[in-house]
Amino acid sequence: MEAALHQNKTFDTIDYSDQKLSDNEFINCEFINCNFSKSDFSYIDFLDCTFKNCNLSLSILKNTGLKNIKFIGCKLMGLDFSSSNSFLFSMSFQDCLLDYSTFIYKKLKKTNFIDCSLKDVDFSNTDLSLTIFKNCDLANATFQDCILEKTDFRTSRNYTFDPSENKIKRTKVAHSALAGLLEKFDLDIE
Repeated sequence: MEAALHQNKTFDTIDYSDQKLSDNEFINCEFINCNFSKSDFSYIDFLDCTFKNCNLSLSILKNTGLKNIKFIGCKLMGLDFSSSNSFLFSMSFQDCLLDYSTFIYKKLKKTNFIDCSLKDVDFSNTDLSLTIFKNCDLANATFQDCILEKTDFRTSRNYTFDPSENKIKRTKVAHSALAGLLEKFDLDIE
């Protein structure tokens, strides 16, 4: 793909896998059924874009601008979001596979994760205040030194975090998940 500004365009069923997509800016674009696996998005800016049923697994996001991005039904495995540009960083995820991804030190305030798989995702040092995890699987996800204030985990499963290592004021959890929050104490809960 040549360097360019792309506005109000739809990209449908295109294979960009294993490619470097540099010096591009995408504004209000839609990507449908595209394969970006192992692509290099370094220094690309996306603003007000939607990705539907796309594969971005193992892509490089070095200094990538992700501003008001919607991911719907996408495969986003092994992505290092922590290396992306933090300026105006905001996204939402619905029906996405995000296993083995990293969000270390990111501000994900008010982010929606709906019906997503987030297994082995690292959220260390992340601001997740007012974030909603609705019907998500958070098996082995890491929450350490996070801001989880008013974060809603109530409908999700397999999450554990140490309340003494995170800011958890008014965090919403399901009654059935309380045992996971006390895991470090090795209690015998019946």
